[in-house]
Amino acid sequence: MRVFDFNPLYSIAGLAVGILVGLTGVGGGSLMTPLLVLAFGFHPATAVGTDLLYASATKTVGTAVHGFHGTVDWRVVRRLAAGSVPATILTLLGLAYAGPRLDNVGHLLTVVLGFALVLTAVAILFRRQILDYFAPAIDRMDDRRVHRSTVILGAVLGCLVSLSSVGAGAIGMTALVVLYPRLPVNRLVGSDIAHAVPLTLIAGVGHWAMGSVDFSLLLSLLAGSVPGIVIGSLISTRVSDRVLQPILAVTLAVVGAKLLF
Repeated sequence: MRVFDFNPLYSIAGLAVGILVGLTGVGGGSLMTPLLVLAFGFHPATAVGTDLLYASATKTVGTAVHGFHGTVDWRVVRRLAAGSVPATILTLLGLAYAGPRLDNVGHLLTVVLGFALVLTAVAILFRRQILDYFAPAIDRMDDRRVHRSTVILGAVLGCLVSLSSVGAGAIGMTALVVLYPRLPVNRLVGSDIAHAVPLTLIAGVGHWAMGSVDFSLLLSLLAGSVPGIVIGSLISTRVSDRVLQPILAVTLAVVGAKLLF
């Protein structure tokens, strides 16, 4: 493998995804992984593994920015990590053990990816309804139950992200807003991004150990996505979320259904 063999086409894809991430705030995995599988024909394992390390790099930068501005609640991050780190390690061990014994591990990853994309679309389209439905129950929960629920959420995200690279963005944020309605949204966003760093890094390293990372692809994607995120963030104030997010959600749902069926 030629590590420094840049492909401009992949960088253009990274630029496009970066702009959409900057505009909508939806995690790059929801956009990049299906693009690599469906448009460029990468094996699902390679797409997932490469995207995980890609996400760990971009979210490290995001965490540094949020940390500088004090918009990370490290208590929430610790609770999420208490569930996600063990779940990620166990999922990777299970994948490494079962992978050679499965007839088509790529099919398994494709199904999980499709399911995660449909869940992400639901979380985007129906976030307000989800929040309203769970609000009365959350108000009655004490901190111990919220703590336990956050650890369980982390475990679910650890398993989902390790298998599909999708889930820590829209799905995780929706659940965090439900569990912590009194925390400012920017602190929840910062906490979600900070938690995604160890999650995606551990999962990415695990996929690397299994030979499922293409470093040429990774560097090409980063070369385009970093400026793309900056551009998208700069123009996000000029585009209404009411227009962008439904279009994005429907697109993710269609792609997810295509992967599933």
